[in-house]
Amino acid sequence: MAALRAAKQALRKDLKRRVAALSAEEKQRQSAVLSRKLFRHPKYLSCKRIAVFLSMDDEVCTKQIIKDLFKWGKSCFIPRYETSSSHMDMLELKSLQDMKTLPLTSWNIRQPADDDNRREEALAAGGLDLILIPGLGFDRFGRRLGRGRGFYDTYLERCIKHPKGKPYTIALAFKEQLCQDIPVDGNDVLIDEILYEYDE
Repeated sequence: MAALRAAKQALRKDLKRRVAALSAEEKQRQSAVLSRKLFRHPKYLSCKRIAVFLSMDDEVCTKQIIKDLFKWGKSCFIPRYETSSSHMDMLELKSLQDMKTLPLTSWNIRQPADDDNRREEALAAGGLDLILIPGLGFDRFGRRLGRGRGFYDTYLERCIKHPKGKPYTIALAFKEQLCQDIPVDGNDVLIDEILYEYDE
């Protein structure tokens, strides 16, 4: 177990270095490529209830995706992380304007306030069709390396127990975040598909 933890930590360090070496322009360019790929994806086109992360600087930018969700009248859900645990809820975002009013967390990302009880939680209602997932690293087998807090693994376990079942999961990755092999344990939930820019 300690060896696995050490392997994950070393890989996190390496991946953070790889992404930090990318220019802001290159991150924007790859983000635009991935957004276009997603907009043509059959799962995205057919899904109505979609959860998406509000991106940090070292993640694929999701701004265009959120705009597109509202443009097509899809229901958009965003994470609310509990910093003291690995608990996360996916709460409905009403509009782009709504997003601008959300408070900033200590991680400098916007999320609904802890006492904001007026939003629909995805699993308390109709579940989710699709979750777009961030991460530090991914391999081609659907294994994901997160930041070590277990938010998404814990949430996906909850989704599996929902009457609707586990939603389809797509990770959004810079090509520099792809690895040969991600070390995982029994708590790590596999991702259905990794979306990245590859030479076609």
